[in-house]
Amino acid sequence: MGLSSALLVAFFHDRRGPVVNGLRVWSIYRLADAAFLIGAMSLHHLSGSGDFSGLAGQGVWPEGRVDIPQQSVLLVGCLFLFAAAGKSALVPFSGWLPRAMEGPTPSSAVFYGALSVHLGAFLLLRISPLLDRSPVLSGLVVLLGAVTCVFAAMAARVQSDIKSSLAFASLIQVSIIVVEIGLGFRYLPLVHIIGHACLRTLQLVRAPSLLKDYNSMINALGGVAERRSALEQSRYQRMYRFAMNRGNLDSILDEFVVRPFTAALLWSDRLERRWTNWLSGENK
Repeated sequence: MGLSSALLVAFFHDRRGPVVNGLRVWSIYRLADAAFLIGAMSLHHLSGSGDFSGLAGQGVWPEGRVDIPQQSVLLVGCLFLFAAAGKSALVPFSGWLPRAMEGPTPSSAVFYGALSVHLGAFLLLRISPLLDRSPVLSGLVVLLGAVTCVFAAMAARVQSDIKSSLAFASLIQVSIIVVEIGLGFRYLPLVHIIGHACLRTLQLVRAPSLLKDYNSMINALGGVAERRSALEQSRYQRMYRFAMNRGNLDSILDEFVVRPFTAALLWSDRLERRWTNWLSGENK
């Protein structure tokens, strides 16, 4: 799914923007996959099982209790939380979700309205026995969801295109789902995921005509006027700049995640080419 998502983001490859955004999505997905793989290996080492049913120990989800030692629960849980943050575009990985809207509208609806954006939340649901065992880990989940919700709510209010607005609206709901999971709910987040996936898919499919209908409604109402005091205006401008820059998360991800990841891939490619050339005798 990660590869198909990145390829769909870069579908319009005749333009540079979609290709760069596809690379950004691919990089974050691979980092999340690495964290998930390390967490899964640690889980297998600690519990003796390679699936989530073994994590529950005695009983079935969500009533099962984990058999992992207490000192290891937080470490394994943080690895899975890192993977969930990357998959569901939680802070600080929130930048890739609106960039993923470069792809065709149907793929945006299916992948980023229903499937991909909920993978992290579903992963947290599956590791709920770990959350029940560690209050600190549950607190981190709630904190991450709350911070993401505030960030997405601010960014959603300043977007100029409908697909980016829907992307941040999806992020708001996903972060609320994450908070619900951290607070100990199990069936409520599951129902929330299903309902939100259906609603957001429909909205993204209808996105091309939605903005036209909205503008027609505003024009019919004569516009919307707002008045603010000088203090409110100053505070509003600072928040507006922060939201427009998306908290500078994109530049931070590019500097510390995407570029090092791309450089590592290019170095590996050059090393592989030298090795294969040496084996084939082309360097002789």
